[in-house]
Amino acid sequence: GAEESTLMSYFSKNQIQALKPKITFSTLRDLQCPVLQSNELQGKPEESCSTEELFEWLGAVLNQVSLDNKSSSFLSTYSCPEPNTVLEKAFLCTITGFIIPEKIIQILEQLCCYFEEPKLAYWLTLTVHGFADSPVSWRESEHGFHKGGENLYNFVIFRSLDYWLQLAVGTHDDCPP
Repeated sequence: GAEESTLMSYFSKNQIQALKPKITFSTLRDLQCPVLQSNELQGKPEESCSTEELFEWLGAVLNQVSLDNKSSSFLSTYSCPEPNTVLEKAFLCTITGFIIPEKIIQILEQLCCYFEEPKLAYWLTLTVHGFADSPVSWRESEHGFHKGGENLYNFVIFRSLDYWLQLAVGTHDDCPP
């Protein structure tokens, strides 16, 4: 209709284009990392860490919080859960933008191919989060911002291709199906 053609001319006149996702790469050196066992979701003392401990650790790493537990730190006294190991280097890739589910599946499949080569990683992780103030969340519910606007899921994929799926939503949001 007329409204549609007006919108089309507005967009073409103002040269509004779809934003390309922004990709950043970084290498984390000497990273303290929790020890995980794919079949031990609750963790085992002195053997492996739990899913909750991993999720918290991942949040600290992605937000570049120090894992040293220094008493002089005003930001955080967080320390890596036990048992842990020190990785000489870990690779972090961040993709920011509007990403369709098919692309996420494609990225997941490409990550799984990583284990086919003789690499040293026992597991890898893919975190996908919506914008904190996104109007929708899971199912057909509106997304409640309230305090933190939590709206994310995280895959932990093991060398055996077993995986964990972790979900985080705000207090007033529907849980995913």
